[in-house]
Order: sequence, then C-alpha cells, then structure tokens
Amino acid sequence: MKLFELQPGVGSTSDRKRKGRGHGSGNGKTAGRGHKGQNARSGGGVRIGFEGGQMPIYRRLPKRGFNNVFALKYAEINVSDLNKFEDGAVVDAAALKEAGIIKKTLDGIKVLGNGNVEKKVTVKAAKFTESAKEKIVAAGGKFEVM
Repeated sequence: MKLFELQPGVGSTSDRKRKGRGHGSGNGKTAGRGHKGQNARSGGGVRIGFEGGQMPIYRRLPKRGFNNVFALKYAEINVSDLNKFEDGAVVDAAALKEAGIIKKTLDGIKVLGNGNVEKKVTVKAAKFTESAKEKIVAAGGKFEVM
C-alpha cells in the first residue's frame, strides 16, 4: 500500500448538510427550522436554562453551602508513607511522585500524623500537622516547611 492509496473506510465520512440551498438539497426552504416561531427567526432561540417561562430548575432547587474557589488543595500523605524511603533520604514532591505515593502535587504537600515513621528522613513539604512534626523528629528526622 502506498500513501496516495489511503482513503477513509466505506461509510465513515459523509458530506456536510448545506442548509437553505434549495429543495433538491433536502434541506431547503425553512432549512430544518420548521414554520415560524421563536426558533425560526434569524436571532431566534432561547438562552441556556430557559424553560419557556416556567420557573427554571436552578431557581426551584434550594441552594446551600459555599464553594471557596480560592481554597488551596494539598496532596495529603501520612507519616507511615515515609517508611518507603531509605534512612537519610530527602523526601520532597519529586521523590513522593517517583515512589507512587502521590499522583499530583496540587498546591503543595501536607503531611498528616497517621501511623508511625521508623526511618530518619528529611521531609520537605508545604504543611505539617503537629503530630506529624513530633513523629518525624522522634524518629530522628527533620522537617522543612517550603
């Protein structure tokens, strides 16, 4: 087979519909818009969410709570996850990604105090809980807030 012999599979492509180009096209006269009415007009149609004057669903449903779009999201790890590393290792975002503990760094890493750590590691993260700090120091390691 040569490059110039390539062509799409049978039935996989079709000509686009050219609306309003006469009866022979199958889409002439009203061009698929029906007869008269709001949607048949040139500037016709209704805005998104409009339900013909009925009270729209976004006004019928109760609203509760608040979504803070400015909130920071942290990738959270537990101190027990630090046991995967060797003694004296420097644990930062890149090392955690490489070890498969986190997938994304998001707005930083937060170390939580669940579990125990037996290795002496230096941990670099954006946030630490108090219990996480205590456990890292008790194991002989260090923590650095970045």
